[in-house]
This record gives sequence, C-alpha cells and structure tokens, in this order.
Amino acid sequence: MTLVNKVAIVTGSSRGIGRAIAERLGRDGASVVVNYAGNADKAQEVVQAIESSGGKAIAVQADISDLGQVRQLFDAAEAHFGNLHILINNAGTFLMKPVIDTTLEELDKVITLNVRGIFLALQEAARRIGDGGRIVNLSSNATIRSDPNTSIYAASKAAVEQLTRVLAKELGARQITVNAVAPGATETDMVPDMAREMAPQITPLGRLGQPTDIADVVAFVVSEEARWITGQIIGVNGGMS
Repeated sequence: MTLVNKVAIVTGSSRGIGRAIAERLGRDGASVVVNYAGNADKAQEVVQAIESSGGKAIAVQADISDLGQVRQLFDAAEAHFGNLHILINNAGTFLMKPVIDTTLEELDKVITLNVRGIFLALQEAARRIGDGGRIVNLSSNATIRSDPNTSIYAASKAAVEQLTRVLAKELGARQITVNAVAPGATETDMVPDMAREMAPQITPLGRLGQPTDIADVVAFVVSEEARWITGQIIGVNGGMS
C-alpha cells in the first residue's frame, strides 16, 4: 500500500488503460477520482472495483478540454479527499487517417482533447498539487514509429511529450516529477484491428500489450521509489520500435 494518504485524479478512467491505472492506484492505497466524459455506468464499475478491494474512489464527469469542467474536477477531488498528490493525464482520442483525407474538424477534435485537454489539466495540477507530487501523461509509441495514417494522432502525442519535458523543469524546484508513459499497441477498444493482429509479429516480446502492463509502470512512476525520475518519456511497448 505505497500510496496510502495520497489523492489521485485519473482522467478518462472509465475503461481501457485509464481503468487499469485507476484500479491499480486504488489497490496501492490512493484515494482515486475516476474521471469520465459520458459513460457514468462504466465509471461506477471502476469505483466499485476499487472499493471492493478496500480502496476509496469517486466518479466525476468532466470534459477535460473545457476549462470550467477541469476546475470542477479538481474542486471535487479536493472536496472529497483533500489535497491532491497525483495526476494521471490519460484521456484522449485516436484517429487513423491519411493526411490528405483528414478534415479540419477531425484535426481540431484530436488536438482539442489530446493537447488542449492535457494542457488544461497540467495547468490546474501545477497550481494545486503539493510539493513532492507526481504527474504522468499518457503518450504513445506512435511518436517514434511514424506509421502511415497516424500523423495527427502522433503529432498530438509529440506535443504531450514536449509539455512533459518543459513542465518537469518548471516544477522541479517543488520536487514534483512530471513524466510520460508511452504505450505500444495495447488491448483496448481504441487499438485498430490491424495493430492487434500485427503486434505479436512486430513486438520482440511477442504479444499485444495489456492495460495492466501500462498500469504497473505508472504505479512505479508515481511511487516514492521513482523520486529521481522526471522529464522522461518511458516506452512501455514490449520492445516495439
């Protein structure tokens, strides 16, 4: 129970990698704010899973690309559990489409959630997380693979990585670490069928990643043992490059 007395917000945690992270932090003793955009039932399932394993959790709806809702999310966390210690920026969207066919509306949707949303949550966390806190952003292996049809998604995650590196320097004097975890192909409803099929062949460890593979690394990065790690992009991808 390495996170006892810690309070964590996990954005986009009603399913997939976010859910696995929220449940893992709950098992490690943190009080978890399960953020979701629209699926209240799924978010409550996560809360119940955390509580059934002896943890504390609440579900809070918020669109992280909306400043007012982001502030309400952080307000709810503090009202229920007290001072915030951990932010996991997991909420995001995926687009797989050639540059030539991508519409401005699609571009705006990806950038609004994956960059603006991350930025707003980071800004609020920088104001509210106490000294010695932890921030982890979810990036993607797409930033190093540069596969066809992933340009907008990969670009949005590259922006997340730069925000990570810069904010780590800005918050270092307060002993707040800021890192990014970059999953490879992982078994969620966002992973394309092609990636699901190809992963065992192109990944040295020979399988598709699981959400718990990512959650276990995040749990380490927010622990006291990771106090000397900041400004890093940590690939969690089974060796895929």
